[in-house]
Amino acid sequence: MNLPASEDDSSSRFYIALAAGAGVVVFLIIAAILLGRGSGEKNAAGQPAPLPFGATEQAYAAQIHFSNLQLTQASNMLNQEFTYVVGTVSNTGNRPVRALEVTVEFHDLVNQLVLRDTVRVFPPGTPPLSPAHERDFQLTFEHVPSGWNHQPPSIRITGLDLQ
Repeated sequence: MNLPASEDDSSSRFYIALAAGAGVVVFLIIAAILLGRGSGEKNAAGQPAPLPFGATEQAYAAQIHFSNLQLTQASNMLNQEFTYVVGTVSNTGNRPVRALEVTVEFHDLVNQLVLRDTVRVFPPGTPPLSPAHERDFQLTFEHVPSGWNHQPPSIRITGLDLQ
């Protein structure tokens, strides 16, 4: 004999179905995020793999020039301080540059190193820097020590991906 379903049974089934649907949506979102992060080679720390810098890349690095370096500092509502290095990078060689990695060094008043960081100059998906062209860039640093000399940092090329 089938008894009529009570209101409590139908509402509990509704909440179970709602929770299962929400679980599926959360799973799909997490999967999409993880798959999106999986593009490109990364090392154990989750950072992009270093760009090549063999003899060919080292020789070509002399064709890459940085100019018009300027510094800007800003803080957000959480009182976090950011330092921006903006400038222009030019390619005076005869090959397109797909990616460019640099080591940036900040110094203090007695020229001692206070921060060294390796960063990519072009965001992923940026078109190559063609020969005889230049492009503006911006590098962002979150934690530059307070003792730095407020001068533009030194920038040294440490990786190139040439076409």
